[in-house]
Order: sequence, then structure tokens, then C-alpha cells
Amino acid sequence: MFALLNLGILGGLVAASFVINLLGLTSPLFMLQIYDRVLASGSVPTLVGLGSLALGLYGFQAALDILRSRILLRIGERFDRDLSDRVHRAVMRLPLIALMPSDGLQPLRDLDNVRGFLSGAGPTALFDLPWIPLYLGICFIFHFWLGMTALVGAIVLVSLTLLTNILSRKAIKEVTSQNMARNGLMEAARRNAEVVHAMGLSRRIGARWQRANSDYLVANRRAGDVTGGLGAMSKALRVILQSAILGTGAWLVINQDATPGVMIASSIMMGRALAPVDLAIANWRAFLMARQSWARLQDMMKKMPEQQPVMPLPKPVRELRAEALTIVPPGERKPTVGGVGFVMERGTVLGIIGPSGSGKSSLARVLVGVWAPAAGAVRLDGASLDHWDNEVLGRHIGYLPQGVELFDGTIAENIARFEDDPDPEAIVAAAKATGAHELILSFEKGYETRIGEGGSALSAGQRQRIGLARALYGDPFLVVMDEPNANLDAEGEAAVVRTIVSVRERGGIAIVVAHRPSAISVVDKVLMMEGGRQRAFGPKDEVLSKVLQVAPAADPAIRAVRSRKQPHDESGAQPLTRGIEEQVSNARNDRAHP
Repeated sequence: MFALLNLGILGGLVAASFVINLLGLTSPLFMLQIYDRVLASGSVPTLVGLGSLALGLYGFQAALDILRSRILLRIGERFDRDLSDRVHRAVMRLPLIALMPSDGLQPLRDLDNVRGFLSGAGPTALFDLPWIPLYLGICFIFHFWLGMTALVGAIVLVSLTLLTNILSRKAIKEVTSQNMARNGLMEAARRNAEVVHAMGLSRRIGARWQRANSDYLVANRRAGDVTGGLGAMSKALRVILQSAILGTGAWLVINQDATPGVMIASSIMMGRALAPVDLAIANWRAFLMARQSWARLQDMMKKMPEQQPVMPLPKPVRELRAEALTIVPPGERKPTVGGVGFVMERGTVLGIIGPSGSGKSSLARVLVGVWAPAAGAVRLDGASLDHWDNEVLGRHIGYLPQGVELFDGTIAENIARFEDDPDPEAIVAAAKATGAHELILSFEKGYETRIGEGGSALSAGQRQRIGLARALYGDPFLVVMDEPNANLDAEGEAAVVRTIVSVRERGGIAIVVAHRPSAISVVDKVLMMEGGRQRAFGPKDEVLSKVLQVAPAADPAIRAVRSRKQPHDESGAQPLTRGIEEQVSNARNDRAHP
């Protein structure tokens, strides 16, 4: 951790610690002079002079202590500033490239642990420990046996510090692990508060959290027993050692081998020498937690290296190309999608269809760069997505995922993707293109309405419409919509169709993942997915005809089409297969009767 400091700051801390420890000799030397000179001579001027000098040195020592603590506080802040941006990006990005633990905010807590340790009293002990030999050496100067007593005491306390490290390392790691599990359960319960309350899960979810909390408390008690017990032992040993050196000094005074001043001064010297060891043991738990946190942060930074600057590329205007894509979800080893390849030119619309679990949403995530393909590439105008700067690429892509997530802020801020200085006309244009303008104006504060965390103030359909407007903000070249009409009524579905048409008319590329026929009706090409493979790709009529001719009889929806049983979903919308059949029939009639 301290390796992140430049040599100037580190050298300044070492120099300040050296002076502070030299000034730590003020108290024992003052007592030595009081007992051996002032009391023996009875000189008041000597007492006043020594007292004034000691007072000045104490003040200087306090000033340096304050300065050192402020430097350490600012070191912690600098550490946070240097890494906070990477930690924030990692919290957002790591779930997309690896299987994350239940507590997704652990990197932020790790950053807090390291910063808290660097800003606290723990580093002062580390900077003071190297000066213990100075105090021991002075004890040896006073008398050999005083030095030996102090040396034995130092060895005992240092051994106790090493024992603290050995015994508490595993316990502290267990505390962190249990805390991550506990926090993950709490966060999951908070995110699903509506489901928990509506379905009466409070007691059961609460019982799960209580078990996790109990495990955490047990682990915390074990760690506390180790560090607390060893800390109490170190304090007791420190007092015993100071008493032992006083007893040794008294024995030397009786034998006239030392003066009373030496006896008192050596006792104070012993306490000053062992203070850093005592402080280190007291802060050892924080040190171990910071060290483990720093190890996790380093591992995270290896997984998430800093993005190197890339040369700006021209705005895509020509085509989207998917080349032999193989997709492995984050944290998995087995591909779920393979052998997908197609080309879409500007001004065209692609519909991706297929049964649930066929890989449609996975493909959509790869097309917009959310997931990186395990093999193959996605290219815009010939440039692979990883050739683009992520911020720049985001301006050319609009994405509406299945689960629409909005951020705490105003509707305008969400549509404008939280740009610093958004164009109001572009915000309104995106809302009008998706049919959301009138909806937004119906709110009391219109576009300035705050929607709460996750858009909690809106219905699912309203979130869908605003999320669609966000996808169209700035007229991106590629717009990918995953189930865009899942939560919409007839008016909303009509708005989705108009949105798709508008993207095509301005020369963009729209990709729609859909089960309902309304969105498929306006596409130019269809990609059929089945079992994670590309089953068919081509013009809409051709692919839909092929799908109906060879659809597996085991598929209930296809059986319904063939038997002319037309199931409806609970919203009254037609299922995809009925829409497919009608579209194929219409296309055949058009060809038969031009």
C-alpha cells in the first residue's frame, strides 16, 4: 500500500517519525535531570529552565504528531482519489465479465478499509517500530541489566505481535467472507422488497438473513477474542515490564550502581520503547483487514486493467457485422450460443426470434458490447467493438434490455443519459419518437419529475417507454431492443413499431428481440435462434415460411398454430406463432395477387 506513495512523501514521514522519536526522549531525560540534579542541588532556576525547555520540546513534538496525522489522512484521501474511479468502474463492469460474489459492493468496502487504515493510527506504529533500538540502546547506556530487561520485554512483545498475526489472519478473513454473504442477502431483500412483502416472504427471508448474521457474529466474536485477548495480554505485559525495570533499577540503586534518576528515566524509556508494539497489536485487526482488502483490490485491478486510449473512429454509418460469434456468459465455461453470423446494412431492421432459452438475450448483449464474445467479433463499419472507446461507442448505440433499469434523477436526465449539458430538443425528440412525450407531460413536473431509485415512482410500462426514449436519444446508429413491448399496452406497442420505423427511415439499424408479432411485422430480416444456434437468417417471409414448415411438433405454440387453436396471453396479445402464420399467409397472398 505504501508503495503507492512517492519518495518525497515517504521520506517526509520517516523524517518526521525520526524527530518525534528523538523528542520522545524529552520525558525520561527531564525526569533524570530532576532526580539527579534539581533535587540534589535544590536549585529553583535549574528547575524553571529545565521545565521551560521540556515544555517547548513537548509543544514541538505535539505539532509534529499533528502534522504526521494530517499527512496520513491526506494519504488516505489521495489513495481513494487514485483508485475510486477504477473501483466504481469495476463494480459496474465486473458482473459483465465474471461471476461476482453476493455482495457486489465489496470492492468499495475494500477501498474504505484501506483508506481507513492509512488515515488512522496504525501507520504511526509502523513508522515508530524501527526506532525501538534507539530506546533500548539508551537503556544499555544507563546500565547493562536495565538494557537486558528492556530487550527481553521487547522480544516478548514483538513475539506476541507475530502470534497475533498468525492467530488472527484466518479469523479476520472469515469475518470478511461472512460479512459479504450477510450484506448480499440484505441487498437482495432490498431490491426485491415488493415481492417479499406481496408474497409473504418476510419471515423466511428474514430467517435466512438472521442465519447469515449469526454466522457473521460468530466469526466476528472469534476474531475479537483473538485480537482482544492478545491486546489485553500486551497491555498487561507492558505494565509488568515497566514494573520489572523499576525493580531492576531499584536493585541497582540499592547497590549504588545507578542513581534514582536513572531508575525513573529507564522506566519511562521502556514504556516509550514498547508503545509502538502495543499500538501495533491494538491496530492489528485493522491492518489485516486492510491487507486483505488491498489484495482483493489488486486482484480486481488485474481483471480490470485501465483502458488504454484508442484513436477516435468515424461515426458508423454503413453496416453491422456479426462474425462467427460464440458466447459464454460471465462466470460460466460452457458456451450458450455459437455459430452466429450475419450482416445488416443501414436502413434495415432485424427481428430475432426463437423459444425461451435459445440465446436471444445473450446475443443482444454481445451486439451492444455488454458482454465480450468468447470467439468471433461484432463490427460496426468494419471496426470491432473493442476498437472503440466505450464512452464514444455508447453514443452510437441505443439499448433497451429486458429489465429496464432507470436511475434516481429526473426523467430528462435519464433520457439524456445524464449528459452534463444535454440538448433539450434532442430529449423531446427522443420522447416523441417513442410516443412518450404526452405521457411525460402528464406528470406534475413533466420532464423534471424525479423518478426515484430504479424508477420506483413509475409503472413498468412507463419505465419501458422512458427506457426506449433513452435508447433513441442522440439518434444512435444501432438500436437493440430486447422485448420492447413486454410491458406495454396496444398504444405502447404502436409506439414501439413507430420507433423501429423511425430508426430505419433515418438510416440506422434496429434489432428487435421479440415474442409478440407486432414488433416483427416491420422487420426486414429475421434471425431464428434455437438451442443456442443460428437456425435461419434471411428475409422475413422466407425465414418465417421455413420456421412454420419445419417447426418441431413438440413446441406447444407451433402445435397450436397447426391445430388452429389460437392461445392468447393474459394481456390479450397474440402469441408470436399466430402472428408468424398470419404474416406468412399475407405474404403468400401478396405474391399470388400482386
